[in-house]
Amino acid sequence: MEVSGYCDEKFAQVREEFEKNFTERGDVGGSFAATIEGEYVVDLWGGHRNADRSLPWESDTLVNVYSTTKTMTFLASLILADRGELDLYARVADYWPEFAQNGKEDILFTHLLSHSAGLAGFSKDFPAEAIYDWDAAVADLAAQAPWWEPGTQSGYHAATQGFLIGEVIRRITGQSFGQWFKENVAEPLDADFIVGVDPSEFPRLGDMVPDSSSDGSIFEQMDPESMTRRVFSGDIDAEAVNSAAWRKAEIPAGNGHGNARSVVKAQTALANDGYAFGHQLLSAAGADKSREVVLESTDLVLLFPIKFAMGYAYGNAFLPIAPNPNSIWWAGLGGSTCVIDKDNRTCFSYVMNQVKSAMVGDERSGSLSKALYQAI
Repeated sequence: MEVSGYCDEKFAQVREEFEKNFTERGDVGGSFAATIEGEYVVDLWGGHRNADRSLPWESDTLVNVYSTTKTMTFLASLILADRGELDLYARVADYWPEFAQNGKEDILFTHLLSHSAGLAGFSKDFPAEAIYDWDAAVADLAAQAPWWEPGTQSGYHAATQGFLIGEVIRRITGQSFGQWFKENVAEPLDADFIVGVDPSEFPRLGDMVPDSSSDGSIFEQMDPESMTRRVFSGDIDAEAVNSAAWRKAEIPAGNGHGNARSVVKAQTALANDGYAFGHQLLSAAGADKSREVVLESTDLVLLFPIKFAMGYAYGNAFLPIAPNPNSIWWAGLGGSTCVIDKDNRTCFSYVMNQVKSAMVGDERSGSLSKALYQAI
């Protein structure tokens, strides 16, 4: 297996596990990157960016990272709060007046970050084409009533969280989320992460490859009346995700395109007192805010206990993402992950195009995390 990139010799075991992802764990193409004290110690990529393995995964290959995209909306919220433009504990309606319909006038921005606003899905099944229309999506969310009492429990807002946070950001800044992120994070840090891809970039995008070992979506096997099934009823298939329409749209909860290097480059500041790659992205206090606990409950959609900070989650016995219990993280459907560990001043990410039937990581990212911490 040919693997490209850089790996500090102290982390040779990480490289070995990355190679095993291809030789033993079924990866098609992927990347893994890690920083310590703001410097890359690992930046690896390999495999292919398409299912028939005719196109190699290059240094600048980007793929859809699904809900790992959400970490960029959390980071944007923290930056705006640090600048005094957003009060994380303010009412959403203070920024978005139309939101105060159907009993939602007292929902706080932190409820959006902790998936506890009670708006885990749209009022009706939204096909892929419908969620490409930003105005239609946010109008639907503004009009509907909460599914449960806001702030009492989380219920994973799989697709809706990005529209909710993104609309608040749009009301504050006058820019779409993708444009604001580009100008305030991606360009200053030279982080090659895009929400809303220009067609000129399509040639370097990798295709997402569905899980051929699965009997179909894990959500199709659930009770049709369950909240989990309701939230994931519009589960987007590989054909839609690989389409030009999906790639061009801005869906901040799920269609960011990047690789492990760019995810880490954007998120590293939170492990290093707000500083990364020559830029003070936010203050040390602003970066520390990322770990402030908002809610701990059994999630009504994911069906397991979870503790949410400012968007990011903490690991627990059910989800041992990293051995340091103070680490925060989030993951994307199918396998991509991002972990931020301030205690070790470490940030790492795994990004791939072979989708596995798992909601929050699998053995591929887990083996890399274990190897990284053993080296540390």
